[in-house]
Amino acid sequence: MTNMVNGADWAALAPLGIVAVTALVVLLVDLVARDHASRNASIAIGVAGTLVAAFVCARGYGINYAAFGGAFVQGGFSTVFQEIVLAAVLGSLVLFAAIGKETRVAAAVALMLWSACGAMLMAGAASLMTIFLGLELLSLALYCLCGLSDRPTAREAALKYLILSSTASGFMLYGMALLFGASGSVQLSALVAPALAVSPLYWVGSGLFFVGIAFKLSLVPFHTWAPDVYEGAPLPVTAFMSVATKAGTLAVLARFIYAAVPSTIAEKLLLPIWVIAAISMIAGNVGMLAQHDLKRLIAFSGIAQVGYILTALAGGSALGLRYAIYYLVAYAVMNLGAFAIAATLSGDGEEGSRLANYRGLAKRRPLAAALMSVFLIAMAGLPPTAGFLGKILILSSSVSTGYAWLGGVLIAGTAISLYAYAKIVRAMYGRDEHAHPHGAAPAVPLAWASAIICAVVVIVMAFYPLTPSNILPLVR
Repeated sequence: MTNMVNGADWAALAPLGIVAVTALVVLLVDLVARDHASRNASIAIGVAGTLVAAFVCARGYGINYAAFGGAFVQGGFSTVFQEIVLAAVLGSLVLFAAIGKETRVAAAVALMLWSACGAMLMAGAASLMTIFLGLELLSLALYCLCGLSDRPTAREAALKYLILSSTASGFMLYGMALLFGASGSVQLSALVAPALAVSPLYWVGSGLFFVGIAFKLSLVPFHTWAPDVYEGAPLPVTAFMSVATKAGTLAVLARFIYAAVPSTIAEKLLLPIWVIAAISMIAGNVGMLAQHDLKRLIAFSGIAQVGYILTALAGGSALGLRYAIYYLVAYAVMNLGAFAIAATLSGDGEEGSRLANYRGLAKRRPLAAALMSVFLIAMAGLPPTAGFLGKILILSSSVSTGYAWLGGVLIAGTAISLYAYAKIVRAMYGRDEHAHPHGAAPAVPLAWASAIICAVVVIVMAFYPLTPSNILPLVR
């Protein structure tokens, strides 16, 4: 390994650099722009920068390169996860056109872009130091974003997220220290040494490391923060958090599972993760049943959906990783589409997140009801959506790798979730004398466009299930 840094190293981080610089441009333009123009300029610059970063990132898909002495690895794996994060940014930025005070949009856009840099860094992280750097960059901006709303619950959500997330980060950092003590290196490639299989430091360090991962993925029993934080945060922030945090953290977990665990102890070491995934599938779906707010419902749904994705990773097969990425993309599209519909129904008070406002929606706004139905059907895993095909693929992967019991839990969890999603669809299309009439739909063309695109993608993916083949994580 050499200490020299060359142009190829910086090129590997080019997408992150573009996103970071875009955030600075947003703040600079906000200094000279006025009122409504500031909102439009901030969103336009953020979207443009994100699209440029996505293009540059896609160009590097076929390049396999270990940058900065192996701290950051460029390749198909990191590229795919970075593109998912950028899609989350794009789908969330457009929601600021309908939600949030104009005086805060520029700050929110900049913070969201910087938070995305952390998730993108996690996607290519190949060392413990890079993982922690990306995780903190992702989280620090989210703490601020969660408290941007004027609602009292927003301050509570931000404080709760700060305290609990910091505690989880402490567990992870201590685990990393033990892993460093066991291997003598911060590189993930050093953690596959067969001698570590009998090291108590490695076992304890891995366990503490998984605690931090489980918190960021809101897996049981580290899930209690998610519903409150999702509800308190502004709608675009919740949309971003529901996808970007999971994409970045799943990238780290997948790289650890596939490239940093000695093969002789992989089955025993990772068993607690699969057990937690199974419990999360049931707990998340049961938790949805009593929710009356869309953001809280999606928080519980996300707990279960991550359990589905981990089911695909069980067994450590290359095909399972491809199916996990496929379902992660479908999950991102479902979530972003549902939040886009909520934005079209929202005002400054974000009343569009309350499920009571969806009663009789088909009569008032048939297009919104139809699009929301598509996303709910996809979340439930019914045809003809990507959610259905994704669950079929995950089931086949779990059975082929010897984890059929996880597939059985997935089926049970899906059955429970059907009632929660069907309840919303019934409310939208059923007669309800208590439904409150609403005026004309707000002029939020970006949110409408986002919802329509997401609906098309979630259906098209069911007929063209393309999954990347060059996605095995590289660690050198």
